[in-house]
Amino acid sequence: MAIIDELRTPLYFAAGTADLAVQQAKKVPGLIEQIAAEAPSRIEAVKKTDPKAVQEKAQAKFAELVGGLDTDLKKLGEQAQDLALRGVGVAAEYAVKAREKYEELAAHGEETVKAWRGEVAEEIVEIAVVVEPESEAETETKAEAEAEAASDEEGAEPAKPARKTTARKASAKKEAVAE
Repeated sequence: MAIIDELRTPLYFAAGTADLAVQQAKKVPGLIEQIAAEAPSRIEAVKKTDPKAVQEKAQAKFAELVGGLDTDLKKLGEQAQDLALRGVGVAAEYAVKAREKYEELAAHGEETVKAWRGEVAEEIVEIAVVVEPESEAETETKAEAEAEAASDEEGAEPAKPARKTTARKASAKKEAVAE
């Protein structure tokens, strides 16, 4: 059973991801309208900026960055090692967060699939009611009700269904006579 669950989880993840993608895609037209409304003011702001001032500002920041670098190789090595350890910690943290998000999306996908199945099941029931022929019991019940209604109209007693005899009883009587 665990294998089936392991196979279902990625499928539920895919269903959850697809459902969230559809939900986000529904927001796109509103975002496009918002961007279209903001575009003229942003274009004017870009036109008003002086490219030389932007370039000078970038150069000043770069010079500040280069000037702040420590040329001591030993200190740079320690910083690199510290950054590597921090990177491992951050990677582990992101792995945990990714697993949690994966499980959340799988749970969302499972709920989505249940909802899809529920909707489909309701449609199937509706189709089955329309298409499904009447069962034999319902047909016999209707026939008996119609016979009773017809006999009530005529004033006679309702007709009783004929009893069926089984071949077994007849063969048992023949054997008793033969002995």
